[in-house]
Amino acid sequence: MRILNQSIRMLVIAGCSAWLGCSAPLSEASILIGGTRVVYDEDQTEVTLKLVNEGDEPALIQSWIDAGDLHDIPSNAETPFIITPPIMRLGPSRSQSLRIVHTGEGLPQDRESVFWLNVLEVPPKPAADANQLQLAVRSRIKLFYRPAHLKGLAEVAPAALTWRLTRIDGLPAVQAHNPTPFNVSLTEIRVTAGGNTAHFGEGGMVGPGATLAFPFKDGSVASGETPATVHYRSLDDIGAPVDSEAPLQTRAD
Repeated sequence: MRILNQSIRMLVIAGCSAWLGCSAPLSEASILIGGTRVVYDEDQTEVTLKLVNEGDEPALIQSWIDAGDLHDIPSNAETPFIITPPIMRLGPSRSQSLRIVHTGEGLPQDRESVFWLNVLEVPPKPAADANQLQLAVRSRIKLFYRPAHLKGLAEVAPAALTWRLTRIDGLPAVQAHNPTPFNVSLTEIRVTAGGNTAHFGEGGMVGPGATLAFPFKDGSVASGETPATVHYRSLDDIGAPVDSEAPLQTRAD
């Protein structure tokens, strides 16, 4: 689509200018998204997400939903959702809500499905004499589709994770298993044993019934002789942090 192509072109120009040492000031993102994730319960007819323009200039916004491919463009993204308006002009200090509607196409009923909501902000064209480097800013947040009759509760899913010691390419790591039908998004993981602590570089999302391994970032503390505990932080339905802990099974494969 034309808007997306223009945005990509601006991003390329911005990257080239930065590489060349351009000293022009950068235009900053001005669109605030009213949430860090969207939960679509099956019995809802639609969900809304508020966008606010906190800048001093109008912005052109393009929104679409993809199934997880970062490189999907709106014309190629195929998901069972309709988002309106797909394109809008939002004036300064104004707000407008996006409407998200499930088309009714079949999705698994025994677990959550996850998609991604994209919001692309295209800033207005600068004045001809303006020495300003512009960037089109793309934000992506998770969209969870939650069937009506799943077993258990999403808020207790993080506490249900089980952890054990494993190896990745011969190096120690911890592995989380999610026995629930809900997705669990982890932002922080650390292991303590005998007064020592090991951290992990990045979090990740453990899908329903899935297992995900996390390599140690700064050494191993789990020897099998000293009891080890995993302390981890996840995000709830509104993006608030939830702290949990669980014993680490220290028998590595």
